[in-house]
Amino acid sequence: MEEVAAQAVVQESMIEFLARFMNDGGVFMWIIAVVWCLGIAVAVERLKQYFKYDIDGTSLMGNIKKSVIGNQVQEAIQTCTESSALLCFVMKNGLKRANQSKDQIQDALEASILEVVPKIEKRLGYMALAANLSTLLGLLGTIQGLIQSFAAVAQAEASQKAQLLAEGIAVAMNTTALGLMSAISIMVVHSFLTARGEKMIQEIEENSVKLLDLLSTKKAGISQDRAA
Repeated sequence: MEEVAAQAVVQESMIEFLARFMNDGGVFMWIIAVVWCLGIAVAVERLKQYFKYDIDGTSLMGNIKKSVIGNQVQEAIQTCTESSALLCFVMKNGLKRANQSKDQIQDALEASILEVVPKIEKRLGYMALAANLSTLLGLLGTIQGLIQSFAAVAQAEASQKAQLLAEGIAVAMNTTALGLMSAISIMVVHSFLTARGEKMIQEIEENSVKLLDLLSTKKAGISQDRAA
């Protein structure tokens, strides 16, 4: 019971501290908090989509290669259709033109890549904007706090100067702290998502070249067999 009571006191103290922290920082604290929440919401949405878009490219390409070599292109197409990964979408569009010329296969792959890349990069710019806004809003809150402090020193009565000065410093420091916390956390997640997105794009482009080479080689081999 004593441990439960102690935890409740600690939790209540933390809530009181956060409430006082936000209240002392002024209106910019709440604006930064909203920007922070929006940035995190975009990050969560992107993470969910990336888990949906991503796939083990090596394993997929191995299955496709096995099906193509075995003259089972439809089976390879069906394998790609069963997944919502972007690499599968690109591979499927290339496989659908397996019986066409190399240029036509390449055109289909390139068009598909152009279609999926914006899906990977979607909304990442909003995260960068949220990080920059958090920093600038924190700086703006700092300036407001300094102005408030200087006004207290210059105009307020002697009995009120200490209180107004403390309030101005609280505004300046709290907005700076929250703005930096928001910006740093969003920038870290943004860097992670950007790196993961670039990895997906690179994997799509790499496997597209492999598929083009596989289908071209397979077709050339069939042509030579027929000629023989």
